Amino acid sequence: MSRILAVVEAEGAGVTGVLAGEALRKAARASGRTIEIVQSGQEAVPQPDKGDTLLLVAPSDDALRFGDRPHRHLTLEQVLADPDAAIAVTDADVTSGTATVPTAARRIVAVTSCPTGIAHTFMAAEGLTEGARQLGYDIRVETQGSVGAGNALTPEEIAAADVVLIAADREVDRARFVGKRVFSSSTKPAITGGAKLVEQALAEAKVQAGNEQDHAASAGKERTGPYKHLMTGVSFMLPFVVAGGLLIALAFALGGIQANEDAAAGTLAHALFEIGAKGGFALIVPALAGYIAFSIADRPGIAPGMIGGMIAANLGAGFLGGIVAGFIAGYGVAGLNRAIQLPKNLQGLKPVLILPLLGTVLTGLLMIYAVGTPVAALLAFLTEWLRAMQGSSAILLGLILGAMMAFDMGGPVNKASYAFSVGLIASQVYTPMAATMAAGMTPPLAVALATRLFANRFTAEEREAGSAAAVLGLAFVTEGAIPFAARDPFRVIPALMVGSAITGAISMAAGVELRVPHGGVFVLPIPGAVTHLIAYAVAIVAGTLISAVLLGILKRPIASVMAAQA
Repeated sequence: MSRILAVVEAEGAGVTGVLAGEALRKAARASGRTIEIVQSGQEAVPQPDKGDTLLLVAPSDDALRFGDRPHRHLTLEQVLADPDAAIAVTDADVTSGTATVPTAARRIVAVTSCPTGIAHTFMAAEGLTEGARQLGYDIRVETQGSVGAGNALTPEEIAAADVVLIAADREVDRARFVGKRVFSSSTKPAITGGAKLVEQALAEAKVQAGNEQDHAASAGKERTGPYKHLMTGVSFMLPFVVAGGLLIALAFALGGIQANEDAAAGTLAHALFEIGAKGGFALIVPALAGYIAFSIADRPGIAPGMIGGMIAANLGAGFLGGIVAGFIAGYGVAGLNRAIQLPKNLQGLKPVLILPLLGTVLTGLLMIYAVGTPVAALLAFLTEWLRAMQGSSAILLGLILGAMMAFDMGGPVNKASYAFSVGLIASQVYTPMAATMAAGMTPPLAVALATRLFANRFTAEEREAGSAAAVLGLAFVTEGAIPFAARDPFRVIPALMVGSAITGAISMAAGVELRVPHGGVFVLPIPGAVTHLIAYAVAIVAGTLISAVLLGILKRPIASVMAAQA
């Protein structure tokens, strides 16, 4: 019989890891098997011989080093509960390559999505795919990115799945998962620990409600509160902002500053302006409100939310009014759904007639008589204050927005800065968006430059990743700096925050305006998309250089770090 090489994660498990190793040793001795126990993190992990059975215990990254070699991956709890079953792998299992499946093969389907649909969406998909591979499970991941669903799940795959895992920072339509066991999470656990999240999903998933109104009633228990609802609204609003902003920019590029005047009627420039301003931009606030309500109350909330958002726009309450309307509509419809009880044969009327009608009446009346006017006054004050910002006030706002973008690089603080800036585009205030995008580009560009200027501060793997970070930075994907920050957060994050804050401050001080919310350097050549282009480039370069130099100063050379640890 083959030897068992058991790699037990002991560094983070402490005594539990040692106990698991001893339990495996006793079980192997009782069954006449030969076993070698390696406590990963405390001693070097050898490469297994050709005939060895490889057993990985606890959330360990060692599976990545062994590539596609057959292995079992178990938790410490599984080993301690039944050590005999943990080593019950036959030589035939190893030879055939089936040792990766400790129990009956599980089929998992997953959906990943983030508000912008760019970086976290695909990083979460990679984390889940690798995690399922380590556990020996089949998985299919649908990525709901910025260009729609990629690798879309088929009805047959959903029907055959043991569990549906949704790793998303915005709400995902669950109508097709009715009757399936569904587990919901944000993208972060999928990125940082895919295997652990898969195991949690298999253990804790709950059956999706059997009809739409039941789902709306239970939605609040499964979702993570107002922040996620707001991010859902922002993610659906972004395409309207992008299309409208670029069309307006093209109109001014073709027809000059008079492209929006009646004298230009009939020209291509005027037509593009009409489409962008009266089409795309007119729908920004309704889309924001409608999909905030959708996130809270599912599809019955869309109509009340969008109508409330349109009323907010007509009252001059802008994106702030849209946010308020969305929450009123969402929570109002969810409350009505719980309060209204109908006979079973009339339940179908709730999502298509009763809830949209009553939700719209509730939202509309509150917006007109109670909320719209004061929120409009607040937005007008905020808008004028931002437009009047000069000197130190503008610099301070730029510093704050820039530092927020680099603080958690795609996390809640970063997204709060981004959502604030995107919302102001609907009110024709464009300077915060420029500062936010420039500050978001700086962190990955800075780490990429630092890997070249101070190569001895970075591992070979980090230096290789620097090129990819540079490309992500140019595309305004701040998450490109996450791997570097995760390895050394107390040195990397402050250095990146300083550079991003300075970038934001320079952009605001120069009065740079940006009409589109994404795209990085690839939208800058579009005429009219950004003003004061040279000053904008200076801001990005300055922040990148400052952060790169700070990284070189704060990070210690790799050789000295290794010597200190020896």
